[in-house]
Amino acid sequence: MIPKTPNSSSLGSTATRLILLSLLAALVTFGGPHALTAADGPRVLQEGTLPNDSRLQPPKDLDGYFPFQVPKTREEWSQRAERVRQQMLVSLGLWPLPTKTPLNPVIYGKVERDSYTVEKVYFESVPGFYVTGSLYRPKGKSGKMPAVLNPHGHWADGRFHDAGLDAARKELVQGAERFEEAGRSPLQAKCVHLARMGCVVFHYDMIGYADSQQISYDIAHRFAKQRPEMNTAENWGLFSPQAEAHLQSIMGLQTWNSIRALDFVMGLPEVDSDRIACTGASGGGTQTFVLGALDSRVNVSFPAVMVSTAMQGGCTCENASLLRVGTGNIEIAALFAPKPLGMTAANDWTKEMPTKGFPELKQHYKMMGAPDNVMLTPLVHFGHNFNHVSRAAMYGWMNRHFKLGLPEPILEEDYKRLTKDELSVWDDKHPKPEDGASFERKLLRWLTDDAAKQLREVQKSPERYQKHLRGAMDVLIGRSLAMTGEVDWDIKDKIDRGDYLEMTGLLRNKTHNEELPIVFLHPKRWNQQTVVWIDEQGKSGLYAGGIGQSRPRPEIQKLLDAGATVIGVDLLYQGEFLADGKAITKTRAVKNPREVAAYTFGYNNTLFAQRVQDILTIVKYIRSHEQKTGTLDVVGFGGAGPWVAAARAQAGNAIDRAAIDTGGFRFGKVLDIQSPDFLPGGAKYGDLPGMLAAGAPHRLILAGEGDQAPEIVQSGYKSAAAESNLTILNGSQQQIREAAIKSLLVKNSR
Repeated sequence: MIPKTPNSSSLGSTATRLILLSLLAALVTFGGPHALTAADGPRVLQEGTLPNDSRLQPPKDLDGYFPFQVPKTREEWSQRAERVRQQMLVSLGLWPLPTKTPLNPVIYGKVERDSYTVEKVYFESVPGFYVTGSLYRPKGKSGKMPAVLNPHGHWADGRFHDAGLDAARKELVQGAERFEEAGRSPLQAKCVHLARMGCVVFHYDMIGYADSQQISYDIAHRFAKQRPEMNTAENWGLFSPQAEAHLQSIMGLQTWNSIRALDFVMGLPEVDSDRIACTGASGGGTQTFVLGALDSRVNVSFPAVMVSTAMQGGCTCENASLLRVGTGNIEIAALFAPKPLGMTAANDWTKEMPTKGFPELKQHYKMMGAPDNVMLTPLVHFGHNFNHVSRAAMYGWMNRHFKLGLPEPILEEDYKRLTKDELSVWDDKHPKPEDGASFERKLLRWLTDDAAKQLREVQKSPERYQKHLRGAMDVLIGRSLAMTGEVDWDIKDKIDRGDYLEMTGLLRNKTHNEELPIVFLHPKRWNQQTVVWIDEQGKSGLYAGGIGQSRPRPEIQKLLDAGATVIGVDLLYQGEFLADGKAITKTRAVKNPREVAAYTFGYNNTLFAQRVQDILTIVKYIRSHEQKTGTLDVVGFGGAGPWVAAARAQAGNAIDRAAIDTGGFRFGKVLDIQSPDFLPGGAKYGDLPGMLAAGAPHRLILAGEGDQAPEIVQSGYKSAAAESNLTILNGSQQQIREAAIKSLLVKNSR
């Protein structure tokens, strides 16, 4: 691969040779006790100047701006929708879905009212973890009836909410409510009136509210400080680095509870499976549009006062690592199209919806052939609410799309509110289940074991396994080679070093506005081999200190002497990305003081992922600008090994050979959410060995794992009938590096 340079007609093969030389230099940098101390190497930018890279800007947070770019065609949207939906499933720990174990539902304690009944319900979403709620059913109805799921938002006590008489009377004076009882409990009022309209209604608890106390409110919704006793390599708790590495979150658990609640209502004999709706406000609105995006069984959706281009959900129960990287609530809500989507806006973060967000949704629905299936009722003279005025808009939406035939406008009638004691599902005959820290650990252990069992099952099918693993990797890393974009090269300097040329410059990813300082060492007698050398020290890892000037390390020189081009690069926050020259030990976080990974990494890629993306940028440049180049090899030893392992999995056959020393690294052993090695989901899919297995059937030179590859790697290469493409190195660091260089110098035909 040869970078294009000005004023030179003989550099067509120079860049590729320089790339290979850089790769060998990186191997030398990781050269154990006998390795030379790295020199600074050549600079690309003036001292004190940082790369013009968008990633150096402050990280995005939940209060950012999240516009929706309307696709031009249904085909374009189909591809984008698949990508966003997959991102949601992976980030919420639902890729694949957990095992649907028996619900074992209990329904009892019927309360009779004039035109409806209310019953107590609990069932298991996973063994030992209970969904609790109230089931409202119409009286005097025959035939199949529509069903409406009601996830509540952050109203005090949730399903038990009672605002009190004074608050209710204020709502009456403002015209927000018609009756005191509804003003005291608008959540019950909504369920009662939907039942009176002829719907089966299930009102269920968010985790930490009302009867759902197995995980406390303070943990689920107010978590603020990491718990050392829960940050362990085994038996961890929620919000720990280990839980994040396995994509276990409150939002994921709540979404799974919503899916299982849908299973529950669809199992009721009187429910019409073709008329299923979900509606909730605030945090319940989040659950509403997330469920609608993920579960095709929902036919009508009405998320109130939540969908917007502004604040995306401030609670820990509304955030998950990876969830909104490159997307937002408007686009997630758009996944429901062309099915009926109704919304309200209020004097909160949704107040700009009439001009920012809804016009794009309207355009999107028109493109999808259903312009009348999206509706916004802006009620910005009210604060954050699901009051009677908002509920009336929802009732009309359900009436029309369920074809209930009721005259509109639909107004509520008064009702008799149920007390907390009348609603609670737990009593002497139905005792509360296990809760607390021990239960929390037990629940996450079940989820971990279930995910591992499913991974073993998909391994039995090579095609399914690769699809499963690659789908997850696309989300964990945030970018595949195909998504890398347009890359070009801006040469800054070229020096003749005798047998090779040293060229420095900037590799620019124009699609993503990223810029990498890079050096090409290109032998004048190029052998059609390019080696990308990824080093913990960046491009300076190609060099050893010398008298008067830097010179290539012995390993790099050996590659150059053999005719290979070597490329060295400063990945994000290496080398010229560091104003003070000091390697970072903690990654940046958003200003939110709560120690929750999702507040940062639910909106931004991790540093680990960004460095992998940088490697893909280099690979994309080499392959797109020199299609007929010879072989492309990538090397990563020491701390750089895991980055290269992930890049190898994402690059497919664009990389011919990868030489990786893992050093036994595992994401599941990272104990700090601000560690540069932290990667949400990194441990779930077989950890680092899973990434290595995803690289099959392509050639891999592997060290750092002992005298044989991990079982998942062996299985991956065996399933791909490519066992001969897997080379295992063992011994001292020096022996490993010498053997790796020797393997790379063996002629490799594409």
